Amino acid sequence: MAARMLTLEETVRLARQQSADAAVALNELKAAYWEYRSFRADLLPEVTLGADLPTYNKRYNAYQTDEGSYTYVRSNYLEAGGTLKAVQKIWPTGGTLSLSTSIDFLRQFGTGGEHRFMSVPVGITLQQQLFAANEVKWRRRIEPLRYREAKANFLADTEEVTMRAVTYYFNLLLARENLKTACQNYENAQKLYEVAKVKRQMGSISENDLRQMRLSMLQAESTLTNSQTQLNSSRFRLATYLDLPDSIDIGYEDLAADMRPRPVNYEEALERAMENNPIVLNLERRTLEADYSVATARGNQRSMSLYASVGYTGQGDAMRRAYAPLRDYQTVEVGLSIPLLDWGKRRGRVRVAESNREMVQSLARQERQSFEQNLYILVEELNNQSRQLLIAQESDSIAQRRYETNIATYLAGSISTLELNDAQQSKDQARQRRIEQLHQYWYRYYQLRSITLWDFDRNESINADIEAIVKDEES
Repeated sequence: MAARMLTLEETVRLARQQSADAAVALNELKAAYWEYRSFRADLLPEVTLGADLPTYNKRYNAYQTDEGSYTYVRSNYLEAGGTLKAVQKIWPTGGTLSLSTSIDFLRQFGTGGEHRFMSVPVGITLQQQLFAANEVKWRRRIEPLRYREAKANFLADTEEVTMRAVTYYFNLLLARENLKTACQNYENAQKLYEVAKVKRQMGSISENDLRQMRLSMLQAESTLTNSQTQLNSSRFRLATYLDLPDSIDIGYEDLAADMRPRPVNYEEALERAMENNPIVLNLERRTLEADYSVATARGNQRSMSLYASVGYTGQGDAMRRAYAPLRDYQTVEVGLSIPLLDWGKRRGRVRVAESNREMVQSLARQERQSFEQNLYILVEELNNQSRQLLIAQESDSIAQRRYETNIATYLAGSISTLELNDAQQSKDQARQRRIEQLHQYWYRYYQLRSITLWDFDRNESINADIEAIVKDEES
């Protein structure tokens, strides 16, 4: 079975679609999406239908007569009822307004029993806390910000999935190049050892030099077997991460050609990060939540509530008579609770909330400073990376030519074994540095995207249709 060849671009695409990390990020997004949908639904009117199914009662109940004595009265009746109610939260004040209609039925059994209907065609009820923090107002500020943070986290996590895929990709690339180098070194070591044996027979080199060539060949063979094991392990890790069979291979010939050499301006990167980064949104949300805690603690220092209910009601021995004539009803209640002696408990809670808010604000400033510093370093490293890669490429080419020249020179007897080994080590290290510099470039490139959520190549924001993604997964 032929190995499937993967480019870096295809590896990135598969990681975003099929990796376990991408699935975790998507599930976190779905949870945040439905949580936000629940919050939005909570702001809309809620309509409920309640029904009391027919209930039959036959028992004795205690009854106090006019003289003050108690006796028992037999009750034997059937009752049922239903209510239709709509409840709406009042956004500006945080209160609750409800509109309801209901009908109740009572059937008495026994001698002189009759049945009655009682209706409430319309009833309006208001419940309002007068000094408490307006939970609806604060949630309308916090929850949209929390959802924006969740969407930004999803996009950032997607870029971090790409960063992990890039690391696995270049680990495999490095392992394959190490194996290729190890094969070449082992073949050269075998040839040089055969030449050394001939030279020893001719007396051109010492026995110690021959032993050194034998030792170099054994070391090359050991490196070859280790490189093969490392290649198999790296291939398995990448295939597992991409949820693919382990019969895959990769190429790197086009990686340098696809580089984005355009320098990134730090001020532009900082502006994009402040607009899009989930850490910035998280700091803003935590500050708002701290303000809400202070407002809640202050509102709990005293309590005053208002309850008002108005409407019409009627009753009769038939359902139509329960709706005519109607009588109005009103209920108004005002409750007041003022602590006279609480030993500073409520004031202490306010002070604690204020201290926590100051702590959150201080931490937010520190985290923002650290965030800006890390972003500055990343931009500088990315801008410098293109030059580092050119240096690594030229060093690799020079080291390769130097090694080939030293082999020919050694065969001519002009240099020692130590000089030849030094040239080989320099060649191997130069090839590794070249691949590592490629890795560092692409890793930092996607790291900057994950922080700013901005595509600097296309000069556009990294966006996704979150609702479509969630709905597609649900369907």
